[in-house]
Amino acid sequence: MNENSHPLYIKPIKALTFGEALFDIIKGSAHLGGAPLNLAAHLAKLGAKPAVITAVGRDELGEKLISQAEAVGIDTSYILTDEKRPTGTVTVELQAEGIPVFTINKGVAWDAITPGKKEFEALSREEWDVFCFGTLAQRTEENRKTLERLFSEIKSKDFFYDVNLRTGNYKKEWILSSLEHTTILKLNEEEAATISCLLSSTTNTCKPLTSYKAFCRLVTEKYPEISVICISRGPRGAAVYHRGVYEEVGTTPVEVADTVGAGDAFSAGFLYTYLSGYEVSKAASIACILGTYVASKSGAVPEYSKELMEKLKAQGLNLSLIKT
Repeated sequence: MNENSHPLYIKPIKALTFGEALFDIIKGSAHLGGAPLNLAAHLAKLGAKPAVITAVGRDELGEKLISQAEAVGIDTSYILTDEKRPTGTVTVELQAEGIPVFTINKGVAWDAITPGKKEFEALSREEWDVFCFGTLAQRTEENRKTLERLFSEIKSKDFFYDVNLRTGNYKKEWILSSLEHTTILKLNEEEAATISCLLSSTTNTCKPLTSYKAFCRLVTEKYPEISVICISRGPRGAAVYHRGVYEEVGTTPVEVADTVGAGDAFSAGFLYTYLSGYEVSKAASIACILGTYVASKSGAVPEYSKELMEKLKAQGLNLSLIKT
């Protein structure tokens, strides 16, 4: 459909996200966090119906996480309670320009996301518009096994892979396996360079990324099921690739508070717009608006201002499904 058309999608988008759910500790304050949870929260704010598959501890933070997730509009039916491991936390140190450095604790509840027979049966009965996953949660064998089973059992129109690399928490084989199951790929500039090395190197020598267009062609040649690639570029906007067409969209610079969760807001804006029936360039524009807004606020899931909502409406986005 063209850029000015109204969306064809009239039912709320059903999204299922898998992976880490935790609290980011920023300047001593605890903020709801974890890319899959942040993504679900922003999708809910836009009017989608998201559910999260994750795990929390049987502790105060776990209760708080579930309560806050429900308050945002996330279906918490698939959030498991771990009797032995604590709810995950991440210490976030902010560098210049609000760039975060993460200390990600191990041995926490989301390291063992192991749904039982009842949960898998319930998940297999549902039909999802998109299943969303990343790399970080794959750091444990338990989660990799769960993810493989989800790939084979759930019914979803699209599979969204947000690469979201964290130093010391990824391996080449996890990334390549994930790409095999992907239809929509999202990554940032640094991750594009990393994956370009993984895909183009025949020895230990990395071939540098020459252009994003060439990178997108390389990825889709190796993984033809990937129909959309979206590269977030911070203050430079985004690049998108769809059916052989490469485009770049700009964004309006903002004063950055911190960039925690900005990429997840970007992903939510892109997915919600694209799955509502808009062109990828429009979806990328909406994604940039949301991403920069979150970067201008503290925490990954700030309240949406009236000004932001008006800006999204001015872009032609249908927000009629949002509860006000």
